Amino acid sequence: MARTLRNRLRFEAELVKGSRFIATAAPASDESQAKALLDELRSEWPDASHHCWAWRLAAPAIDRAGDDGEPSGSAGRPILAALTGRELVDTAVIVTRWFGGTKLGVGGLVRAYGGTAAQALDTGVYDEWVARSIIEFTHTHGETGPVERAFAGLDSTELDVDWGAEVTRRIQLPTSEVESLWAALADATNGRIAPPD
Repeated sequence: MARTLRNRLRFEAELVKGSRFIATAAPASDESQAKALLDELRSEWPDASHHCWAWRLAAPAIDRAGDDGEPSGSAGRPILAALTGRELVDTAVIVTRWFGGTKLGVGGLVRAYGGTAAQALDTGVYDEWVARSIIEFTHTHGETGPVERAFAGLDSTELDVDWGAEVTRRIQLPTSEVESLWAALADATNGRIAPPD
């Protein structure tokens, strides 16, 4: 049974021959969210030697990993193995390293990156993975209140709102609730909002 990380977490490993490793894990339902986490950490810690990463997404199924300058397969793959071994999806892990002056060798890097990721993930709180969908719709500014009430009671996340001439929203919610949301939006707007054909 696939699981997903509930909240963002951070774990700092003990120094490994002078090198410092910090794992940051967070929910990520698409690659843009995972890449945003990676960019955020690069900005937060520009002095770090490496920001190695992996993420697993459920729909579409994507497994990716990156070594960020470490020897090929010594960092990203062990991080990805920590995710896979815990049956996690829609989760991203970045392990940041500050080089301590002593080379660890490929085996040492595999243990350090994979171990830091695994220890971080073992501190997490998880939920059973639920298939989620993203829907987009437009409404008038006058319909804002009724529309927001329509999705307020659902397990939804608003991904984007554009307050142009009309309001365009992107909402993510469990796939099982999509039909209910379209019906609630139709009720809230006297049938003006309807699912796409």
